[in-house]
Formats: sequence, structure tokens, C-alpha cells
Amino acid sequence: MLPKINQTMYIQVLSDEGKINQDSEATTLRSRVADLDEDNIYIEIPLDEKSRKLYRSQIGEKFQVFFFTQEGVKHLFPSIVTGFRKESVNLVSIKKPELEEITKDQRRSFLRVEANLEIAVRIGDKLRFVAITEDVGGGGVSFICERKWPIAANAIVSCWLLLSYKSGTVAHAAFEGEVVRVLPVEPDKHLIMMRFQDIADSDQQKIIRYCFERQLDNRKI
Repeated sequence: MLPKINQTMYIQVLSDEGKINQDSEATTLRSRVADLDEDNIYIEIPLDEKSRKLYRSQIGEKFQVFFFTQEGVKHLFPSIVTGFRKESVNLVSIKKPELEEITKDQRRSFLRVEANLEIAVRIGDKLRFVAITEDVGGGGVSFICERKWPIAANAIVSCWLLLSYKSGTVAHAAFEGEVVRVLPVEPDKHLIMMRFQDIADSDQQKIIRYCFERQLDNRKI
């Protein structure tokens, strides 16, 4: 499966021998696919997730690239910088992989991280409340709420998740979720475990980006 236009890409810089640099955590980059042709993938100038600075690529530089499908499957492939394209937004061209060069990593579906984020929940047309998440991931969320709210397993609810990034920017992700499990955690509260049933790819990518940033922070501790 090839990446698509607007797909979020994560990039690790490889050494001349094709190995991930020892400081690869510091050079984990994020970009987005802007265009494709027969031979190349054109991506926006990559952003260094740690320093929040744009990364200046060089022709011939080797990358390991990975991205997530909507089903949570991580796809990886090697690539190389083939050139640059100047438009209203400058682009970096990297070699498009052959299908046999793309590998799947299904050992873990979506990365999931502990996070206390504000989530707005709507049940039906009228009942709404705000809760705090316990963890979030590209495949679902868990949150704590008061037991007075009528949420049961298999219920479908509408949610809006507030995400805050290291850069100081904030974003909202909207989705419909299916309640997988309801566990009592305090005398008057429940832990709600939910998986995404209907979510736009753009909103899912916002959540994956947040999780990726948190994972990098956790590795520094």
C-alpha cells in the first residue's frame, strides 16, 4: 500500500550504511505528502519533532519512512532524497518505493499513551458532558466519568477531543466511538473504554501526532 496525498509521514534519518543513526530520536521528523508522480513522493519540508525546527534535507540523504493506515497498520519503507520542488510551499522529493519494499508492522496496532485530556461526550441528541481521558491512541480512548451518565457496553457516542501539542497549538478531533467496556473505578465513577467507529483520517492523524510527541517525551525521562 502506497501513502496517499495528505498522509502524515514519520521519518528517521539513516546513516550511509543504511542504519538508523544513534541519535535517531533527536532526528525523528514529521511531514505530509503533498503530491505524487510515477517515480517520486513530494513531501512538505520535514519538521524535527524535538526541536520544532524545519529539517533541511540533502539530495542523496537516506530515510526510513513510516505511516499509519486508518486501520492502525504501520507501514515502513526505505527512501532517498531525490530533489526539491519550489512552489508556493517548497517540497522535498523522495523516491517512491516499490510495493515489495513496503513492510507492515502489525505487532502493535495504534500507539497508546497515558494522557489527561478534555473530552466532550454526547449521548443521543440532548445529553452532553465533559470528562477527562486516561489514555488516548490512534484506535480509541479511555476516559473517567460520573456513574450518573447512562453509558453501557456497545453504546455509540459522539465525542470531541481537545489536543495540545508541544508547539503550543491546540486541535480538536471529532469522532464516533463504540463503548467496549465499562469498569467501576471509584464509588461514583466509571472508566469507559472506547474504540473509534467513525473518524475522519485527518482527525485520526491529529491524535497519532499527539501520541507520537508524548512517546518521544516519555523516552527522555
